[in-house]
Amino acid sequence: MRLKHISLTNFRNFVRLELDLPAHIVLLQGDNAQGKTNFLEAIYYLATARSPFATADRQLINWLAGEEGTPFARLVAQVERGGDLQRIEIVLLEEPTAEEPHRCRKLIRINGVPKRVLDLVGQMKVVLFMPQHLDLVAGPPSARRHYLDATLCQLDARYRRSLARYGRILTQRNHLLRSLQERRGDLDELLFWDRKLAEEGAYIMARRQSLVAELDELAQAIHLDLTGGRERLRLRYLPSIEVPGVGYQMSLGLALKSQPPAPSVQRIAEAFLERLRQARGEEIQRGMSLFGPHRDEMRFLVGGVDLGLYGSRGQQRTAVLALKLAELELVRREAGEEPILLLDEVMSELDEAHRRYLMEVISGAQQTILTATDLSDYSPDFLAQATLLRVREGRIEKMINRE
Repeated sequence: MRLKHISLTNFRNFVRLELDLPAHIVLLQGDNAQGKTNFLEAIYYLATARSPFATADRQLINWLAGEEGTPFARLVAQVERGGDLQRIEIVLLEEPTAEEPHRCRKLIRINGVPKRVLDLVGQMKVVLFMPQHLDLVAGPPSARRHYLDATLCQLDARYRRSLARYGRILTQRNHLLRSLQERRGDLDELLFWDRKLAEEGAYIMARRQSLVAELDELAQAIHLDLTGGRERLRLRYLPSIEVPGVGYQMSLGLALKSQPPAPSVQRIAEAFLERLRQARGEEIQRGMSLFGPHRDEMRFLVGGVDLGLYGSRGQQRTAVLALKLAELELVRREAGEEPILLLDEVMSELDEAHRRYLMEVISGAQQTILTATDLSDYSPDFLAQATLLRVREGRIEKMINRE
């Protein structure tokens, strides 16, 4: 799998861009605020229909785009996949309403055929590593849940559907809990939403458990290499619901045992329903759903020590690097195809030994697209392998001088 061509119109600071991309290594160099990160964001958006930065799609449309009509942005990718060419197109149209003054409509086409977001995700698989990911270990739990969801959505169509349905069910259930809190609503209706929440949530939790177990195995070996055998990284999935017979629970104060095999979806659903039954009074009193995958956690441990609580900044960086490289290998293994690796200014955050390790990994990848402010972060041998491009004020120039 590789990205052969990308076209951007009114996306961020790219008013108009047409660019062919070769295989192997593409390195974009430029000063800050010129468009390097925006370019990687566009590729990630074409793969997932979500931005790793923007909170609303309207932020992606160039602010001058509306001077001659309706503000819009258009992104097109030509992707080579298994010898076939595939065309992915996303158009963002601003359609404001009184309630939503910056509302955007998202139109997706694959090979000219209109599709849903659920159909798009997974068509072009990417692994993104950016400086913000270095806070993944010590950041809020929501960041780790989002990481698990983003990874699984590229690999599992059923997971994408369950996650979307779970979000809608959770919204309905929380609305009903608030009504019951105010002594309105129907308790029988809550039992209906309990069953729906457990049904979708059980699959999400089981799949996350399986993913973390696989990442744990892969990241251990990588982390040992990165630390010269001195430290062993372990990843732990901590669901908010204890499943009988399985030795894990949502308590960072307890010693964590070995990663258990994922229990069946049915067992998780049964435990989920029982936990909702036990917590019914508290949930009604607080007007919110207190248990489920929206409250789950993942933690990083070395020698039994939680790196998010007690790890040094260097240990946290090494753990995230091991995680992202494990993710790269996992996508290869599960999807049976090479994902596109996107690296945004990460070399400047790593020490020399970790830079060398990452450059070796990149050298063996099918297509890697990197950004850098300073080319001195890369070895001459690495630069000799790369196609170098310069990014300046929303334009990308090919074949820059290597000196």
